[in-house]
Amino acid sequence: MSSDANTLKDMGFEPERIAWALRATKNAGLQPAMDHILANMDNPVPEAGAEAGAAGDGGEGGADAEAKSIKCSECGKIFKNSALAQYHAEKSGHTDFEESTEEVKPLTEEEKKAKLEEPRLAEKRSKQTSVDAEEAKANEMIRRKAGKDMDVAREEMKKREAIKEAEAKKREKLEEAQARARIKAQIEADKRERAAKAAREKELRENGGSIQATPAAAAAGAGSGLAALRAAGGASKSNEARLRVRGPGGVMWMGVLPADAKLRVVLEKMDQEGKLAGSGGVGSVQLSNTFPRKQFTDADLDKTVADLGLVPNAGLEAAW
Repeated sequence: MSSDANTLKDMGFEPERIAWALRATKNAGLQPAMDHILANMDNPVPEAGAEAGAAGDGGEGGADAEAKSIKCSECGKIFKNSALAQYHAEKSGHTDFEESTEEVKPLTEEEKKAKLEEPRLAEKRSKQTSVDAEEAKANEMIRRKAGKDMDVAREEMKKREAIKEAEAKKREKLEEAQARARIKAQIEADKRERAAKAAREKELRENGGSIQATPAAAAAGAGSGLAALRAAGGASKSNEARLRVRGPGGVMWMGVLPADAKLRVVLEKMDQEGKLAGSGGVGSVQLSNTFPRKQFTDADLDKTVADLGLVPNAGLEAAW
């Protein structure tokens, strides 16, 4: 049996009508055969009609009790022939059938059109199912890739933040060590100056000199101590300040200012470079020295970095 015949049989048409349709359409294809079957659904198959006429001549009395259909006792559907009943049994799993005198009503024009549309609709549904499955698969792959990329980006960000924090701590330790060295140098300079002052006073007393000269000597000694402190910080940098400011959220600013620049300039430069984006502006930022610890006031902002002891270098913190 041809594939067209098998398809028509699966749709529930009688084998006799299938054969008649294929012969009449000269095997022109599935659609012409189906059109022929539906168009002649109410007409008898030629061979079957001749046999039916012969049978009518021999026994007219049993016509009233003749079975005209097959009924499914499980769902109540009636079928015109055994082929359709068998197709229903295969599809539904029903097994209880009986003969019936109820005649199957011929298909209306709408029903015939619906029957013709069934193969096309089934094919369309099948294609749409395949398309939906492919789209779902592609969407799932995109979702998984997006999730994986996001995880990688988060891990990369954590690594960068860890490196940045480690570098900041390293710089802070170095600056604290440098600050301690400056303080130690200042203490040593003060010790030497006090020793020199004591020696001069002793010499004056021993030589009968005026003790009133000691205030001038003390002033000279103080100047010498300050010079020693600045020498410890580096003579070549005594007229400038190298500053580092660390703010909330990893904000970092580094720059070099003249020793006579006001502390307010630091905040203005940070604002110009976008380092105060998360604050309310220059007026809302509080500066402090990291070592030794000191909180700068609004009045300190108008003092020079040299007056505030931030020369030659210092580490500051900004808060807002």
